[in-house]
Amino acid sequence: MKKLINDPRRVVEEMVEGYVHAHPEYIKQLPENERALVTSRETKEGKVGILIGGGSGHEPGFLGYVGEGMADGVAVGNIFASPSPDPILEVTKAIDKGAGVAYLYGNYAGDVMNFGMAAEMADMEEDIEVGMALATDDVASAPKEEQEKRRGIAGEFFIYKAAGAAADFGYSLEEVIRVADKANTNTRSMGVGISPCYLPQTGEPSFEIGDDEMEIGLGHHGEPGLEKGKLESADVVADRLVGDILNDVEFSPGEEAAVLVNGLGSTPKMDLYIVYRRVEQILKERGIKIYRSYVGDYITSLEMGGCSVTLMKLDEELKKTIDHPVDCPMFVQK
Repeated sequence: MKKLINDPRRVVEEMVEGYVHAHPEYIKQLPENERALVTSRETKEGKVGILIGGGSGHEPGFLGYVGEGMADGVAVGNIFASPSPDPILEVTKAIDKGAGVAYLYGNYAGDVMNFGMAAEMADMEEDIEVGMALATDDVASAPKEEQEKRRGIAGEFFIYKAAGAAADFGYSLEEVIRVADKANTNTRSMGVGISPCYLPQTGEPSFEIGDDEMEIGLGHHGEPGLEKGKLESADVVADRLVGDILNDVEFSPGEEAAVLVNGLGSTPKMDLYIVYRRVEQILKERGIKIYRSYVGDYITSLEMGGCSVTLMKLDEELKKTIDHPVDCPMFVQK
């Protein structure tokens, strides 16, 4: 990224244009706002609309998850910056089918402000009911007793999955938000950074770290983690990430989890599978059953090096949402 053009708005506009042209059978750009993208497939009347969004640079999040079984539309912000209220409102109007619209986004100040403003505008100007659910899955960003202050990171993927399924099941807006909040309450993530990304607007690295160092608990915009130390093996890293998660959420032997080992942009899949191997071993030792597993780049940070581990504790309702089929440009589940 540091070798590309350094105008962040132009970077995003050209990325969005290329994405829409590459996947016309899935997604289209609204003429009212170039940052407002919606599904190109027909959705049922009476279905709750699912709207996601956030800053660019996290691809395939967030625009990659517009499609059947997940989101109906996405508002696209500049790199690592919230979308403004305008594209959020345009998407809201386009995807409303008479049952209201659910906003799903990470717990960041800009997103909270702009999605909140858009929700007020939708209510006052368009008479569209909006519900909101925030992702707060990052255990490194606030103490357990202050989960509402935590950042949303890769666990947002599971929240999209749960809410999108609930909407397809015909749930009301209130019930879709309940399921999304339940998914968030049962989801925990922890990440590690080993190399920065380079921000096109500055050409500077998102954080400083030595070649032989790693940062435990790093945020996916380069926010400081819990501690910086010497680079360790994949097994040691997995032990720390999973250990911190299991210290934060209670699992009893025999309970089931969905597992996501997420790359941050430049980590080879080989490394991610090595981490997954150790995650599986740890959970087996604890008597925790893996119901479904996901390994790859799901929510990234440009070309940042590192990974995160996410566990979602499952009950029968959440298992049903996890099993629901999905057909998006960047994620398909049969």
